[in-house]
Amino acid sequence: MIVIAHLSDIHIGATPDAVARADRVMRYLDALPYDLDAVLVTGDIADHGLAEEYEQAGKVLTSRHPVLAGPGNHDVRGEFRRVLLGERHPMVRAGDGSRPGPVNQVLRTGRAIYAMCDSSIPGENAGRLEDETIAWLEGVLDGADRPVFVAFHHPPVTLQSPPLDGIRLHRPERLEEVLTGRADVPAVLVGHAHMPAATTFAGRPLLVAPGVVSTVRLPWEGGTTFDTCIDYDLPPALAFHVLDGEGRMTTHYRLVP
Repeated sequence: MIVIAHLSDIHIGATPDAVARADRVMRYLDALPYDLDAVLVTGDIADHGLAEEYEQAGKVLTSRHPVLAGPGNHDVRGEFRRVLLGERHPMVRAGDGSRPGPVNQVLRTGRAIYAMCDSSIPGENAGRLEDETIAWLEGVLDGADRPVFVAFHHPPVTLQSPPLDGIRLHRPERLEEVLTGRADVPAVLVGHAHMPAATTFAGRPLLVAPGVVSTVRLPWEGGTTFDTCIDYDLPPALAFHVLDGEGRMTTHYRLVP
């Protein structure tokens, strides 16, 4: 079976204990008596997109397991590439020399492929998958010879959280067209919501990682605005996604005290 650890929204620099919370999660994973297939971190690595935040993140997000981290709306593409990925010359969008292009990455292991798409829109909180990202993803899928887990930051559907639903992934229809009928995509993995959730998208499981830096309360828990929905006192959490030999996806959510 394939076992993936999925965490999101570590927001280094957001709170005094953001680094410690992320470190607790990573040390918990390193202490497991099992080699994970991958550790996926679906965005908002830094809170302000600063170089020093990515330097701290690079130290925290080290593991004996393969790690793949992508950007979220709080991240800055240029600094993400330069500091976290070690790219001396960040890729720039053709025709716009001032704007780095999307940070799309792929991790290939012996049993699966992990396509981490950049759903961020520079300077905005909502998300969108740009045409070049969709084309890149199609290329990864068309060339795949094993299961492909598609990951990005912004959920492409509403999750019944008014503050977050307004800044979800916009214009998800093109992605839905690409993924519909793809039996080789076991699940779509996202973050951004700071709460565990499971639903469907394009006929595939859509699995949302809980937040590491904080947890978002839903309206029936009193979380109706950004001021009332964020809880920094609950412990960090993560998801374990398991794909078994029969092709069944199972997700287990775990608090890390």
